[in-house]
Amino acid sequence: MMAVPPETALLAAGNRFGITTMGTKAMAETQPNLIQRTRDYIDELRSEMRKVTWPTRKQVQATTVVVIACVFLFAAFFAVVDLAIGRGINYLIDTFSK
Repeated sequence: MMAVPPETALLAAGNRFGITTMGTKAMAETQPNLIQRTRDYIDELRSEMRKVTWPTRKQVQATTVVVIACVFLFAAFFAVVDLAIGRGINYLIDTFSK
């Protein structure tokens, strides 16, 4: 049986899983530097932000009122449910502890 050098075995395993092997120097040549990538990111960010359709002040106020009303309604609902369950549990404890 022929011995396989460890680096060859690792390369074969990496390629099998879709991992490409590239030296550090080759990787550095193919990737833009950090400053250029940051500039590209900011340029793309600005471009996308120009495409955003922002809500009007009236729309924001209306949705804010709906959210606040829902919060209070859910709070009241859960307070009633909590009170009912608490009383039910107290009733059961009192009934079975006699």
